[in-house]
Amino acid sequence: MDESGKTREVLLSVEKLCVRFRNGESLIHAVRNVNFEIQKGKTLGLVGESGCGKSVTTKTLLQLHDPKTTLVEGKVLLGDQNIVEMNSREINAIRGNRISMIFQDPMTSLNPLIRVGDQVAEVMIRHRKLSRRVAGDKVLKLFEKVGISSPETRYRQYPHEFSGGMQQRIMIAIALACEPELLLADEPTTALDVTIQAEILKLMKRIQQKTGMSILMITHDLGVVANICDSVAVMYAGEIVEYADVFTIFEQPLHPYTQGLLAAMPTPGGAHRRLETIEGQPPRLTGETPVGCPFAPRCKKATDRCRAESPQTSDQGGGHKVCCHLYQ
Repeated sequence: MDESGKTREVLLSVEKLCVRFRNGESLIHAVRNVNFEIQKGKTLGLVGESGCGKSVTTKTLLQLHDPKTTLVEGKVLLGDQNIVEMNSREINAIRGNRISMIFQDPMTSLNPLIRVGDQVAEVMIRHRKLSRRVAGDKVLKLFEKVGISSPETRYRQYPHEFSGGMQQRIMIAIALACEPELLLADEPTTALDVTIQAEILKLMKRIQQKTGMSILMITHDLGVVANICDSVAVMYAGEIVEYADVFTIFEQPLHPYTQGLLAAMPTPGGAHRRLETIEGQPPRLTGETPVGCPFAPRCKKATDRCRAESPQTSDQGGGHKVCCHLYQ
């Protein structure tokens, strides 16, 4: 139950997730002991700088990695089903149906040789067993829902005839075609200007309110987090270092990395404020796992204990969790 006394309905639960990639004779420890929950009808933001493991975590939720080079441990529970243990037939029944994904770059995600209407209809034909005619009618209605004008004309066009913003609307239409329970949005506004970005985020929020779907928003943009998320998981070097509701993250950040991200964020009226930077580089995750806290080499508050001993996640109350020696 939350602080208001309402029962929290968990749609998807990730428990002790570890993802490693084979790299010759060594291993890349991309995701390490990750835990989080996504509640029904809510949006969780997964944030952190490039290379921290956000996209790897997200793709693991749908088994999108090559099984020949990837080692996955832990649980990804959708109800009582563990996605990690599903075979190809079971996971294909979920992809695009119960869980859909919007990838980073719509220009490379859409097939340039197939009309966009047919690309959206394909999802309905495959999962809902609709005829091509019935699926086509539903696509036209879906185009209207995501703000694509002249849907009959647009249906027959190819991806290169759309702007970046419109291509992203097509990607959203594909993701929403089967009315999924969970939408995975992997930096869906990265390549768009701020005006189009605001329109896309507003569209996603409006559709969520109408359908009750959950969203996992992957981003490095804290402005996007403030706009759309209910809770936030901050990721660094393959680990979740802080987890709380969005208001707590912005008003009372505890982990030095979270504090550094917020200090580097431009704010309205702060034209004369010097932006902070986080010096140094993230650790290499190839071979042996880092000793101590992975953020210690870049942390201004690091102690000898931080460099020698890995911190454990502790609950600071109200669901606010942090992985840092300063709070243990």
